[in-house]
Amino acid sequence: MTCGRVRVNHREPCRAYRVRCAPIGRVVRDWNNDMHFELPRVRIHSLKDFIKHYLMIVLSILTALGLEAWIEHVHHAHAAEEASRQMTAELRHNLAETRESLQKNEATLQLVGKLDATLIADLKDGLPPAVINQHIRAQEHGFQLNLNWPGLPSSAWDVAVANQSVSWVEPANLKKFSTAYAAQRETDAWVQHDSVLMLDVPRVINFRTDLDLGRDVDPQAFLYTVQQMKVTITSMKNNLQELEKHLADAVPDETQGSR
Repeated sequence: MTCGRVRVNHREPCRAYRVRCAPIGRVVRDWNNDMHFELPRVRIHSLKDFIKHYLMIVLSILTALGLEAWIEHVHHAHAAEEASRQMTAELRHNLAETRESLQKNEATLQLVGKLDATLIADLKDGLPPAVINQHIRAQEHGFQLNLNWPGLPSSAWDVAVANQSVSWVEPANLKKFSTAYAAQRETDAWVQHDSVLMLDVPRVINFRTDLDLGRDVDPQAFLYTVQQMKVTITSMKNNLQELEKHLADAVPDETQGSR
């Protein structure tokens, strides 16, 4: 590469010499997208040239490493931000569904609780079964096992773990996210395996069938089943309230901002 022309003798104005600049090397990326430095091909004639050449190489390598580290940092920061945004949106959706399930279960619990209180009062008063059955029919809409729970998807967390972006999330936020998703898994496991352990479901179906057919039921046995329903719905409510707390800690309401 020709850098220019300089005169070497003022007495010979018509003669000029080309001064060629030696290349100083370049930073390139290969087909694997790995950054490396290509050394210039120059001859070293003295210790001074060697030191200059050595410092140039070191400076170039440090520049390349610094640039690559900065690019990696920007990539990690962007990936962590996107993962946090996806998990926040997913957990906020799950929080809304959890609160909706709590409201529905609370409404069901109120009906079952009212029927339970009526049966206890009638049995304590020693009313005849026929009269108690009349009271049962008057409130038979309260005899329902309408358990409600949220779906609790976790795809955003699964993706963040799979592409390792979860490891670049700020530690404080990562702790909140992991706690919330762990609470979701525990709730899912409880719903699938333990939520109706205290309930004789076939007995509930039998009583429901008798009521639909207009038949009388045994008040004492009916009370036992109503008590089981009440305990089951209350357990569901307590578990969802615990889940709600963890979700709210991870993703506070938008109107409240970050805590």
